[in-house]
Amino acid sequence: MVAMLEHIQLMIVAAAGLAFGSFSCVCIYRLPRARSIIWPRSACPSCEKILSWFDNVPVFSYLLLSGKCRSCREKISLLYPSVELTMSLLFLFQYWYLGWQPLLLVRLAFVCAMVILCVIDWQERILPNVITLTGITLGLGSSAFLNPGFLDSFIGCVTGALLLASVRSGYYVFRREHGLGLGDVKMLAMIGAFLGWQPVLLVLFLATVSGSVIGVTLIVSGTVDSRYPLPFGSFLAVSALVISVAGEVVLDWYLSLYL
Repeated sequence: MVAMLEHIQLMIVAAAGLAFGSFSCVCIYRLPRARSIIWPRSACPSCEKILSWFDNVPVFSYLLLSGKCRSCREKISLLYPSVELTMSLLFLFQYWYLGWQPLLLVRLAFVCAMVILCVIDWQERILPNVITLTGITLGLGSSAFLNPGFLDSFIGCVTGALLLASVRSGYYVFRREHGLGLGDVKMLAMIGAFLGWQPVLLVLFLATVSGSVIGVTLIVSGTVDSRYPLPFGSFLAVSALVISVAGEVVLDWYLSLYL
């Protein structure tokens, strides 16, 4: 009986991940274009034909339609099923880490925000305020009742904002240009509000290292030049998702470098 209940819970979480992944795709497409994420209903980006419900089932509709619009036969971006599957897997990771408890709902909202911000920043180099500022409010508000606790959350929010704001200001003093946007500052503040002050330091460390490695690799390979603007928000998002379930492992590894 217990095993059956666990399987049902897994199926619910996985299905919720697919559904919210589909909604996240709507946000990813519409937010940079300043369009409503609620209305009108989803439509083909090419012919603008409103999609029927059976053409909008996460992943399965993409497979049944062979990745093409039923009306105009234009190819549907692989981004859609990729985001839906990724979201489902991330939901399952959070469920595995936290179990069935109130904090799980907060962390699933955090996962949605990170995925949306990651893709939008990678594609458009922007981090919408409607996600970051709303996320800060949700992170601080939920921490009054759940982990990491309001004080830890508040310190994490302020620490995240001040750290990147300081880096942004220092870079401008030396280069007379902004190497980071204010969106990155607000995003790290949001991450601190959800995870607390210690994890936010790990997130910044991991994002900086991974961003530097990938940036140098791209420059050395000749793929981009040294002025290419890397989407730091995308690295923050991936790092935050990793730290949210493996923060203790990363911290132990980091401390082992000095012990």
